[in-house]
Amino acid sequence: MRARKLFVGRKIREIRQAHALTQAAFAERLEISTSYLNQLENNQRHVTAPVLLGLAEAFSVDIASLSENDDDRLIADLAEAVADPLLGGQQPSKQDLKVTVQNAPTMARAFLSMHQALRRAGEQLAELDETLERSGALNEPTPYEEVRDFFHYQDNYIHDLDLAAEDLAKGLASGSRNRVRVLADYIERRHRVRVVIGNDAETPGAIRHYDPTGRVLTLNPKVEPSTHAFQIAHQIAILEHGRAIDAIAEAADFRSQDAAPVCRIGLANYFAGSALLPYESFAATARELKHDLDLLGDRFGASHEQVAHRLSTLQRPGQKGVPFFFARVDQAGTITKRHSATKLQFARFGSACPLWNVHRAFETPTRIIRQLAETPDGARYLCLAMAVTKRGGGYSDPTQRYALALGCEIKHAKELIYAEDLDLERDQAFEPIGISCRICERRSCHQRAVPPLKRSLEVDPNLRNIIPYAFK
Repeated sequence: MRARKLFVGRKIREIRQAHALTQAAFAERLEISTSYLNQLENNQRHVTAPVLLGLAEAFSVDIASLSENDDDRLIADLAEAVADPLLGGQQPSKQDLKVTVQNAPTMARAFLSMHQALRRAGEQLAELDETLERSGALNEPTPYEEVRDFFHYQDNYIHDLDLAAEDLAKGLASGSRNRVRVLADYIERRHRVRVVIGNDAETPGAIRHYDPTGRVLTLNPKVEPSTHAFQIAHQIAILEHGRAIDAIAEAADFRSQDAAPVCRIGLANYFAGSALLPYESFAATARELKHDLDLLGDRFGASHEQVAHRLSTLQRPGQKGVPFFFARVDQAGTITKRHSATKLQFARFGSACPLWNVHRAFETPTRIIRQLAETPDGARYLCLAMAVTKRGGGYSDPTQRYALALGCEIKHAKELIYAEDLDLERDQAFEPIGISCRICERRSCHQRAVPPLKRSLEVDPNLRNIIPYAFK
């Protein structure tokens, strides 16, 4: 098979600019001509092995960091956006989208932001015609959407916080399995913060409440010990790494005013998850246990969601784990948390594909269900899904219910215990799934909700199939 040519001009330009070098000086360090470097930076020539080695030797560049995963995600998002009938006109080809992402990624992200604002404006105009006219804030992205995209394009891996969390975990290494007690002792000894597991009179339903004046961290007694440990680690992140978290959030340059505070909470949560499931130890154990979610949860005292989410973040340069996708879906089919280190990218608008096994998880709340699936681009995946219930307390208290989805490309399936009795070679074993109906072009799907946006309808009054229309 012919090796795939690698065009990474933008990243080479970023490396040069980070070292404040002219093209001539940078080319001299790489022992290539200035004209050749100019062609590389403008993606007129693909990068060769000698250039990659020169980048590694002269500028300590991790060659693995030059992968196209970020570009693939951005191309997928652009492809969905330009398919929107709101835009109309001629649709660009995949090659056009690829060139745009490679040469003008900032413009591509700006286009996505504009498209999101356009869709929100249209939806809100239809539902709240009068309200839209009175409020100028409706066209702005929500803070949670901005923060979700920030983590999405960071590959859901924050290197400095991950290392700091791992250092904390090593410092707390103890023979005791009671991590709540170990973390509580640490935060009291280091920061004079007392941890109380009991109801807070001011906020009785809160999972965590910190009183900075009295230096008391109160945790809800009705939640699981894994949640107690997570919330203490979250507070440690704020106390010890607040400045680093602030710097990361500030550098993200969010558009909406509330996005930075939301991001700070997300970054503290990232630290907490990384401290409870430290990178090297967790990655090694995951390989040893063949990614058995139950055994990993028992070994680290973590919930299924904590384990599944952490598996999707194992993207440390030079130490990457199996690339997983991870999502959390509510009972209406809305994706409330998502990340993918695979080719599979989740729908940004509307519900997920109804053929995806994550929807069936609610039918079997005590089991992890499996699915061999194939997307329209021919990629094949092993998909796992499980229902999760979080009780709030007594009979009359609300209960959270949602499903978790975790999966990887089939080439990695043998590293998972869940694939041991599956026939990975039989084509008929793979169920067809899509991203969402609006961009899926499968003609024979019996669960299709709406026709694909880029196709015109064919309505035959003399014929009624399962789906009441066909498309060209």
